[in-house]
Amino acid sequence: MNKTCIVIAGPTAAGKTAIAVQLAQHFNTQIISADSRQCFRELNIGVAKPSVEELAQVHHYFINSHSIHENVTAADYEHYAFNAAGKIFRDNDVAVMVGGTGLYIKAFTEGLDKIPATDEKIREQIIHSYREKGIAWLQDQLKAEDPAFAASGEMQNPQRMMRALEVKRSTGRSISSFQLKQKPKRDFNIIQVGLELPRELLYERINSRVDKMIEAGLIDEAKSLLPFKELNALQTVGYKELFSYFEGTSTKAGAIEQIKQNTRHYAKRQMTWFRKDESVEWVAPVFEEVLENVERRTINVQRST
Repeated sequence: MNKTCIVIAGPTAAGKTAIAVQLAQHFNTQIISADSRQCFRELNIGVAKPSVEELAQVHHYFINSHSIHENVTAADYEHYAFNAAGKIFRDNDVAVMVGGTGLYIKAFTEGLDKIPATDEKIREQIIHSYREKGIAWLQDQLKAEDPAFAASGEMQNPQRMMRALEVKRSTGRSISSFQLKQKPKRDFNIIQVGLELPRELLYERINSRVDKMIEAGLIDEAKSLLPFKELNALQTVGYKELFSYFEGTSTKAGAIEQIKQNTRHYAKRQMTWFRKDESVEWVAPVFEEVLENVERRTINVQRST
């Protein structure tokens, strides 16, 4: 247990990437991304990837590692991230993980529920119905077919909801029934730090980031991806709103405002997820404060072992 992974989590636009790069440089180590969209080579502006300079300063795993034509699951991420951590730990005592995809971080830190294989046709039918009928349809189906999941508090997360309905219809059991009764132990220490900002400031940064994405060419990027809009990787804030604009169901200004609103909603869901994890300690996105938190907890871990 002499190896440690520092996990930097929190909502979008909180400043996680910059802090992670500084930490990696401080510990002379590398970064594992925990973002479910930055791994796709074809997505750039709309997923706020680290800059070219940041990628050059520190090696990042799980950035540009996959194609939008691949179906990347949380289980795939768990396997990928463990391999990446193993490579880092061969030469370093510290690894840094950064991202806002809570399920991916949970897969790495706690392990995943073991769920049987599901029917691909059922998955496709559910995705098709959701795209036609929206989240209200998903909510109604889950309330009727899987009330245990419906009571879980995940009823605003379409990806999780579709997965739950897929498992229920494929196995006849609630996805809740597959939850691990005992979490596996990791052979390295994990320190989780959450970055938080006052809500008004976070929302201001989100709005500003969207404006900068538009200036950087997000509309053209989204237009080039329009032929692939049905892929799961493109069911992403920043792209799906522009697809509606291209198809004439919204205006350009309306689409941009919708991106801002949906990003704010996403940030709120991220905070709700991470707040449930008592192992996450929250600090301002200031490098000195993050480093102080990490060093204090590292000393405590060493004393306990």
